[in-house]
Amino acid sequence: MADAGNKTVATKADVNAFIAGLEPEQRREEALLLLALYERVTGEPAKMWGPSIIGFGEYNYTYESGRSGSWCRSGFSPRKGKHSIYLMCGYSDETAAAHQSALLEQLGKHKLEKSCLYVNRLDQIDMDVLTEIIANNIAEMNRLYPPA
Repeated sequence: MADAGNKTVATKADVNAFIAGLEPEQRREEALLLLALYERVTGEPAKMWGPSIIGFGEYNYTYESGRSGSWCRSGFSPRKGKHSIYLMCGYSDETAAAHQSALLEQLGKHKLEKSCLYVNRLDQIDMDVLTEIIANNIAEMNRLYPPA
C-alpha cells in the first residue's frame, strides 16, 4: 500500500538481488543469516521497503493527529557499517520495555536508539537472544496491531 505521507514504502524490488549486491562479503553473508532468521521467526516472506530495508509483514497505523500509513512489522537493513534491526514496539508498555531491556543486557555489543537496534557484526552478539528479541517484538506487534 503506497502512502503519500511516508518516504519509505514497500517496493517490488528483489530482496535476494539486493543482498547479492552487498559489500563486503561478510555483510552479504550476515544479511543472508538475518533473512533466514526473520523468515523463520515471522513466518512472513521478505519484502523490500525503500531501497535498503528488508521488511517482514505489514501493519497500518493512525496517529492521534490523523496521519496514517503502512510499515513493516519488523525488519532490518544491512547498512555498510552496521546492521539496523527495527524493533517497532519494544517500549509499547512498561512490561514490554522491561523484558526487552533484560534481553538487551544479554545480547552483546550493540547500540539502541528508539526503535533501531544497531549491531556491527553478528559474531559480536548472541544470536539466540536476538531471535528472542525479534520474536517478542513480533508478538507485541501482533497484540497491538492484530494481523488481518
